[in-house]
Amino acid sequence: MIVDDDNDIRDAITQILEYEGFSVLSAANGQEGIEKLKNGNPALILLDLMMPVMNGWQFKSKIESDPRLAQIPVVILSADGNIQQKSENIGVAGFLKKPIQLETLLDTVKKYCDEPK
Repeated sequence: MIVDDDNDIRDAITQILEYEGFSVLSAANGQEGIEKLKNGNPALILLDLMMPVMNGWQFKSKIESDPRLAQIPVVILSADGNIQQKSENIGVAGFLKKPIQLETLLDTVKKYCDEPK
């Protein structure tokens, strides 16, 4: 699942991952992401921090309060130069700095998701 308010980033990551054979859910903000999680359990959440409606910190806090969702690894997506420290402070599986390198994105997704058939 990709939760990012930037349409271009969401669309690009979705296209790349679908081309590689992964199923992808996407949401434009944390609230939309929470709604979509009611219908499924993704293997990984790629999460932007700075979003309207519900930001990444609020989203992460919300999923941590649900035992079914708390087990899903979260990787932060951000252009923030201090992203590593911020990522460690909220207990995530990792981070990807924007602009995201294709190989790094695929390696990260494959680390947490089964290879597509």
